[in-house]
Amino acid sequence: MNIDFQNSGLNPYEAEEIGKLLSRQKDGLNDLEQMWYLMDLIWDDMRCDNKELNWEYITAFYSHPVWLLNGLFIEQDPISMEHRHSIGNWMIMQEFVDIVDYGGGFCTLARLVAIKDAKINVDVYEPYPSEFGLKRIAEFDNIKFIQNLIKKYDCLVSTDVLEHVPDPLKVFSEMVGSVKEGGYLVIANAFFPMIKCHLPRTFHLRYSFPFFAKLIGLKKIGLLDGSHATIYQKIKTVQPNWYTIRLFELISKLVFPFLEILKKSLNFFKRISR
Repeated sequence: MNIDFQNSGLNPYEAEEIGKLLSRQKDGLNDLEQMWYLMDLIWDDMRCDNKELNWEYITAFYSHPVWLLNGLFIEQDPISMEHRHSIGNWMIMQEFVDIVDYGGGFCTLARLVAIKDAKINVDVYEPYPSEFGLKRIAEFDNIKFIQNLIKKYDCLVSTDVLEHVPDPLKVFSEMVGSVKEGGYLVIANAFFPMIKCHLPRTFHLRYSFPFFAKLIGLKKIGLLDGSHATIYQKIKTVQPNWYTIRLFELISKLVFPFLEILKKSLNFFKRISR
C-alpha cells in the first residue's frame, strides 16, 4: 500500500507514526487488506478486546494515527471516493441546507459537499476532533465540528459507524432524533467481522436493522446508487418504546445464528446444483 502523505498537512508526530505503520505491512495483501491488517495490529497493540470492552484501551485505539492513515487511504482509493462522491452529490441534489456527518472526523465527505455548494452548512459530529481534522476545515466557513447534536437537520449521514459502538440502537435513535420530520438519513453499516474493532454484538443487525429503523419512525427509501449506503426518510416523530426495542433486539440476537446457518446452507445448495 503506497500512501502519499508528504504534503498532506500532517504534523511531524503524525507523519512519523504513519511511516512506522507503513513499515509494518504484510506481504501478499492488497491495499484494503493491508489497511485492515494495520488497524488490527494497532487494536492488538492497545490491548483491546471486542467482547470484553475496556474503553480506556478502545479510546486510545480510536485516537491513534492509524485512523489518519485510514482517512488518507480512503481519499486515495477510487472505490471509497466513488461512494463518497455519490453520497455528496445526492445530498446536494436534494437542496438540503443543514447536514450533519455523524462520526466524519476526517471530513472527507464534508469537504466534498462544502466545496460544491457553499449554501450548505455541514456539521461534523465528532466528540474528540483531531488537530488534523480541525486544520482541514479551517478554510471552510460552512463546516464546523460539533460535540453535541443540538439542532434538527435536513439530513444525517453516517458511514461505517454503528458497528463500532456497544449500543448501536441507542446511538441510531439519537441520530434519528436529530433529523427533522420529513428529513433523511443516509446510513452505511458493516455488521461483519472485517476488522477487530467491528463489535460482534452488533452483527445480528445485518438482517434486522431495517426493522428497527421502521420501529423508530423511518421509511426505507432504498440503496443510494454508486454507494454502499441506504437512504431512510423520517416520516414521523416517534418516542422510542425501549421495552419493545430491547425485546426485539434480544429476539434478533437469538435468531441470528440460525439465519447464518440457513444462509450458508442455501449457498452450499446453490453451488452443488450448478
